[in-house]
Formats: sequence, structure tokens, C-alpha cells
Amino acid sequence: MLAAEQIAATLPCWSGPVAPVRLTGGISNENFLITDGAAKYVVRVNGDVPVHGVWRGNDAGCNRAAALIGIAPPVFYADAKAIVVNHVEGRTFAEDDVRSDANLARILPLIRRTHVEAYRHLRGPVCAFWPFRVCRDYGFFLEEQGGRMASEVDRLRAVNERLEVIVGPIEVVLGHNDLLAGNFIDDGARIWLIDWEHAGLSSPLFDLANLASNNSLSDAQENWLLENYFERPADEELQRRFRAMKCASILREAMWSMVSESTSTLDFDYAAYADQYMARFEAEYEGL
Repeated sequence: MLAAEQIAATLPCWSGPVAPVRLTGGISNENFLITDGAAKYVVRVNGDVPVHGVWRGNDAGCNRAAALIGIAPPVFYADAKAIVVNHVEGRTFAEDDVRSDANLARILPLIRRTHVEAYRHLRGPVCAFWPFRVCRDYGFFLEEQGGRMASEVDRLRAVNERLEVIVGPIEVVLGHNDLLAGNFIDDGARIWLIDWEHAGLSSPLFDLANLASNNSLSDAQENWLLENYFERPADEELQRRFRAMKCASILREAMWSMVSESTSTLDFDYAAYADQYMARFEAEYEGL
């Protein structure tokens, strides 16, 4: 039995012997489906990942806050090596699903409820997620490690500083901060939001920009998000701040993958993923 599978199988929360079934699709953790009696659970195996600002206590705490308002599956068990949540039977979204206007109208209330309602249920220490600080830290790592993208750090650092200035002062909320299509599950009655490892105190603009950038929303859909979230017309200043945050979201994803090239042991092509996001970043940043 492999190490991650062994960890999942021997957690003290099980009522007896269990047989982990590996799940595919994750690019950060090793994930397993476990049946224990009549109940099913998903186990994400990975410890703290300081280089990515991921702390399992924060992950579990934010997930619990979201579960209390019914937008995330409850946490069944958590320790330093794994987090166990109730399994949700449903369809995992692809980007096309997120781009559906009907689904966007269901997703936006989840984001707002995370920002306002889940925030009120937070307990204990909570991480801050500020994409510009994250990118700065990634830059230091890439310089120290001398990776294939190290020569780009000075340019990206200057761009990152400019984007932060454009975004300006922010409102602080609890953000999910990782709104990839695969983190939405539709059970037929409602949409669930999963994987809270990057959650933390952030800006509403980041979640909106992250949703847009990760799922290739149209200009009209982005404008709809802004006007319906902020309940006012999206003027030129808001549009520019949103675009800067969208650039920051794409840059953070690219630099996350650059760092993961040398830190992750998962079987995933991080170099290709980084290159894909850098191309998207250059296209989005042009003309800002």
C-alpha cells in the first residue's frame, strides 16, 4: 500500500478496516473515496505546504465555517496529514458548466455567502490570502531555487507591484480563492463548494476575478458578476481594478505551478500548466 493510501486507510476516525479508492483529477493532493459502514467520505492527504501558504488547520476551519451555512460538505475528521469530508453525490463541474448563465446565477450567491455568512462563523486563527504577497513569495523561491523561470522573476515582480497599486484599498472578506470548475459539485438540488485549502481573508474582487479567469468567462459575464455582486453599475474604475485582480489571479496560478514543478511529487505536468497560464497572463495584461 502506498504511503498516502496507508495514511487514508489508518486514520482513527474509521469504525473498522476500510479500502481507499483513489480519485483522479486533483493537482495538489492525493484524494481517496472511502466507504465506512453506510457512509462515504472523501479524504485529501497532504500535510501543511508552507511554500504555498497552505495550513491544514486553516483549511479545516474555513471548511467548517462554510459547512455551517450549508455551502460545503461537513468536515468529518482533520489532522496534520489529512482532512476528511462527507462525500457529495453529484456532478463535478467543467469550465463549460461554470460558463452557463444559469449556473453563474447559482454560483454567485455561494461566493457572496462565503464572503459574508461563512466569515461570521470563523473560529481560531485564519490565514490571509493576498495574491500579490503570494506572488512576491513565489518570486523569492524561484530565485533561490534557480528554476527554469528564474530569469523572469524581476519582470514579474515589477508587474505584480503595478497590479497591486491598481487594485488599491480593499474590503476584507473570507475568500475561497481557488474557484476552479472542479471545486463545484452539483447534486441536482444545489451546488457545493469544495477544497478550502487556499481559503482565507481576502478581497471580494479576487474571488470574482479568480472565477472569471479560471473559467474563461466572457466580457458580458464578467460585467454581470460585478454589477450583481456590488449592486451598482460597473464603472471604469471598478472594471480596471477587476482586470488588474484578474491578471493577479492568472499570475498567481502560473507561479504556483512554477514552484510546484520543483516541490510536488504528483504525476502532473506542472511545466505545461505554468506555460498555459503564463500565455493567458500575457494576453490579459496587454494594454492594462
